[in-house]
Amino acid sequence: MSLQNQLSAANIPIEYRNIWEEPDAASFVRANASGNEIVPTLSVGTTVLVNPSAGEVLDAMREQVPHLIPAT
Repeated sequence: MSLQNQLSAANIPIEYRNIWEEPDAASFVRANASGNEIVPTLSVGTTVLVNPSAGEVLDAMREQVPHLIPAT
C-alpha cells in the first residue's frame, strides 16, 4: 500500500504539493533530497522526511505535532 493510502487510511491530515507545477515545492524537495526530486518528501513540524515509511511519519508526528494525530 502506498504511503498516501496508508496515511489516508489513518486519517492523517495531508497537504499535497505538486513539484512539477509549483516551483517553490520543487525547490523545497531538492533542498532536502540532496538536489534530487524524490517524492514523497514530507515536512512534519521542523522535520523533513524523504521517502519515509508510514511508521516514520507517525513517529515524527508524535514528536513534532501530536495534536494532529487522530484519536483511535
